[in-house]
Amino acid sequence: MIRYILKRLIYGLLVIWGVVTVIFFLFNILPGDPARMLLGQRSDISSVETIQKELGLDKPKSMQYLKFLNDLAPVSYHNFDHIDSYWYYNQEFYGKRHVIISSHGRGIVLKWPYLRTSYQSKRQVSAIIAEAFPKTLLLATSSIVLAMIIGILLGIPAAIYKDSALDRFLLVFSSFGMSIPSFFAAIIMAWLFAFVLADYTGLQMFGSLYSVDDYTGKEYLNLKNLILPAITLGIRPLAIVVSLTRSSLLDALSQDYIRTAEAKGLGSFAVVVKHGLRNSLNPVITAITGWFASLMAGAVFVEYVFDWKGIGVVIVDALEKYDLPVIMGSVLFISVILIFINILVDILYAILDPRVRLS
Repeated sequence: MIRYILKRLIYGLLVIWGVVTVIFFLFNILPGDPARMLLGQRSDISSVETIQKELGLDKPKSMQYLKFLNDLAPVSYHNFDHIDSYWYYNQEFYGKRHVIISSHGRGIVLKWPYLRTSYQSKRQVSAIIAEAFPKTLLLATSSIVLAMIIGILLGIPAAIYKDSALDRFLLVFSSFGMSIPSFFAAIIMAWLFAFVLADYTGLQMFGSLYSVDDYTGKEYLNLKNLILPAITLGIRPLAIVVSLTRSSLLDALSQDYIRTAEAKGLGSFAVVVKHGLRNSLNPVITAITGWFASLMAGAVFVEYVFDWKGIGVVIVDALEKYDLPVIMGSVLFISVILIFINILVDILYAILDPRVRLS
């Protein structure tokens, strides 16, 4: 088991290295000069050269790539003495360090990954992500929980009453939910429930997660504004959970152990829920874990439409301003989450099914 876990962790690290490499070279071959964009109309040759040197853009791409890896790595090489050195350890950027090896002013240190600093706000990208991520996490978690509960509850009657009007309706709903784009669903939901029917629903098109009490002036959590974004983001996983629950339960109900349970005189509820449903949830759990990871990335459009101040809005704003460190850091952060969740799912499978460890 330990060997399998180490194998998956090494595989995950290799994938992360590949993602980091793709992100670096993808965003560094884009047209445009960040130094000129920072300076605007004040750009002149000397000012541009100064900014390029400050950002390290005057170095060869290979050197910039190695520096990028060094900044991200928790164990990295640094120069402690020479401020003008490209590898100088800046406490303001890197934070506290733990020196592992040191010799002649250079050494290997243990530190937190450094995602660089925003070109526009001058804030550290890690601080920007730390502020936005909890809102994205809340939205994704609410959406997947909603999809899981409602999807299973709708999938059960669809399997029990196969080929009925209810079953056909749910199949049509599943096909529609899986095919509708998230940004289009967000626009329709916002327009219908927060604009046309706003007087009846009491929902806002652009609602903040936190509201201020008029009397005390204190902030409080306003979960009402979470309803529309969570439903919109959960439509596609909901449709998939309904379809998977139906098909898996139908397959389970056709097995011999179900007929044995019925022959023993067990009631319909016990047969369906205790025997059929329990043995048919594996593909549903697989879909839920996969979709939870995807929702972290897919929330971009939904957050932007509803002005939900999560990572999605951060990425869109950074794209508009060509703020490369924020874009690269956000994309890398989401990618690492996807990889980490996949590793956890693989380990969970290995615990539940020993045959997986042999593959």
